[in-house]
Amino acid sequence: MAKYEVLIKAVTVQKLSYGQVAARYGVSKSLVHKLHHRWLTEGEAAYQPRSRRPLTVPTRTPDQVRERVLQLRGELTAQGLDAGADTIDWHLTRQGHTIGRTTIWRILTSNGTITPQPQKRPRSSWRRFAADRPNELWQSDFTHTTLTGGTEVEIIGWLDDHSRLLVHLSAHHRVTGTTVTQTFTAAASQYGYPTATLTDNGMVYTTRYARGGRGRPDGTGNAFETLLALHGIQQRNGKPFKPTTQGKIERFWQTLNKRLATRPADTLAHLQDELDDFRDYYNNDRPHRGIGRQTPAHAYQLIPPATPTPPGDPDLWRVRYDTVDRDGKISLRHSGRMLHLGIGRAHARTEITCLVHNDHATVLDASTGEILSEHTLNPAHTYQRKNG
Repeated sequence: MAKYEVLIKAVTVQKLSYGQVAARYGVSKSLVHKLHHRWLTEGEAAYQPRSRRPLTVPTRTPDQVRERVLQLRGELTAQGLDAGADTIDWHLTRQGHTIGRTTIWRILTSNGTITPQPQKRPRSSWRRFAADRPNELWQSDFTHTTLTGGTEVEIIGWLDDHSRLLVHLSAHHRVTGTTVTQTFTAAASQYGYPTATLTDNGMVYTTRYARGGRGRPDGTGNAFETLLALHGIQQRNGKPFKPTTQGKIERFWQTLNKRLATRPADTLAHLQDELDDFRDYYNNDRPHRGIGRQTPAHAYQLIPPATPTPPGDPDLWRVRYDTVDRDGKISLRHSGRMLHLGIGRAHARTEITCLVHNDHATVLDASTGEILSEHTLNPAHTYQRKNG
């Protein structure tokens, strides 16, 4: 028997007074009086406790805003974009609604659109490391994806550590050392060179760890390492099997893969179009939690970017063995670009040794040791004339 039914029957059946019932059951006299008069009006319905919920809640989020929250959640999820409370709050603010991320989280939770994850580490245990200025550090990595026809391709990205600005994103059949130098140079032409880079120790980025850590047999780095040295850019590499060192670019691949899952591409060109669209959204429209819910483009422009200091003499030596082609030229990759050195048609088919020191190249006849030409290399031009 419910409590209210006991109190009412004590008055109606046992004929006790309101005061007697209140004293016996430890309740207020006014409650017994109210329940008795409710029974006289409503009958047995008075036995059931009534909700204490107020008829109106002035602070309750309007239904149209609640519906918009759920609508945004569905739209962003369908597009493969972040759809958490912070992101939804950012979109609502742009639309003129200010309700706060906690309210949004409660709306999403009450509607069953959020899966609890109690196993995740508490935010207080996180240790964040970020560059102090734009262009102080760029992270890079590449990942694999598959076209709709089953062809596997690779995507390379360059990310500014301070602002999270995606300075480059492109798709390739295969990422090679040439790809690294070309994409890095393309990003630098738009944003300027960074003072340092952070990558894993893959051979496309560094040869210092080749041959069991002994490096290349000739003691020189690859084209990317040479490019960095010429511009005075520090090269940093994460430890093997420690991807968290490059955590920002590694985390970005999760965001990108979720997007690409909703935008399948059938060709490399189609995939590049999708990457270009996403890069524009990521840089200019998507608020980033790691930079105070600002967009990367906004964070990148707040303070002047850092710039490297080119060394007076990087003291970089390279040796190249080649044969002069029928047009009197040899090809040499330098500072991320393929340069063509003019030796002269008179030396066509001559086997040569090319000695490169920083930006200076000397071409020798491999048989006689005679100097055939000297060049001051300028990556701004494809064809390199002889000095003098």
